[in-house]
Amino acid sequence: MFKIWARIEKEHKIVKQITYESDRKFAWGEFFNYLADICEELDCATPILLKTHIFSYAKFNRVRFLPRDFAETVNFDYLVLENIVL
Repeated sequence: MFKIWARIEKEHKIVKQITYESDRKFAWGEFFNYLADICEELDCATPILLKTHIFSYAKFNRVRFLPRDFAETVNFDYLVLENIVL
């Protein structure tokens, strides 16, 4: 079981947030699927996932996506995913 706190920030304020939960065991190969589910719930575009994003999440339990990480134009400053340690 794992939980991810996802939030959209604009001008240093949280615009939207959700807590993504799954009863399955966390798998790195499924990280893009988790990200796609989170973005669908937040009603935003899915960013392009790079190795640096995965490494940041693995090392710091947090990853931040900037507007340049999206193929579409977005109207927020950051999409932040943070691991909730149980």
